[in-house]
Amino acid sequence: MIEITLEMAETAVKAAQAKAKDLGTPMSVSVVDEAGRLVLCARGDGASFSTTDTSKAKAVAAAAFRRPTKEMNELRESAPQFWGNIAHVFMGQALPSIGAVPIHKEGRVIGAIGCGGGTGQQDHECAEAGVAALQG
Repeated sequence: MIEITLEMAETAVKAAQAKAKDLGTPMSVSVVDEAGRLVLCARGDGASFSTTDTSKAKAVAAAAFRRPTKEMNELRESAPQFWGNIAHVFMGQALPSIGAVPIHKEGRVIGAIGCGGGTGQQDHECAEAGVAALQG
């Protein structure tokens, strides 16, 4: 059973891109399913080529650990060895850097949205906007 559809991913990406436009920053947005498999990735006009990879890796981290990457960044202080090595353990496929938020349905994580291109805070705000569009 598909929990996160392409239509849902498109809705989330459009909302995140709209927030990025409001913030005045080019942004790439990736949506993954609960296992970190890519559903949709869109590079915003003017966003660096590297932002597609970082937005996806952030989304993978949020899906894998079932929490916003902003929290992972805060946890780095309490367990720097663990959180500092996640990118290596996942061979670059997961990046616990600010800018991704899990997508919930009926209390379960069904995927995540990751953003890259702005500051960490801008990326986080755009990811939150994508999730909010799916809840409203």
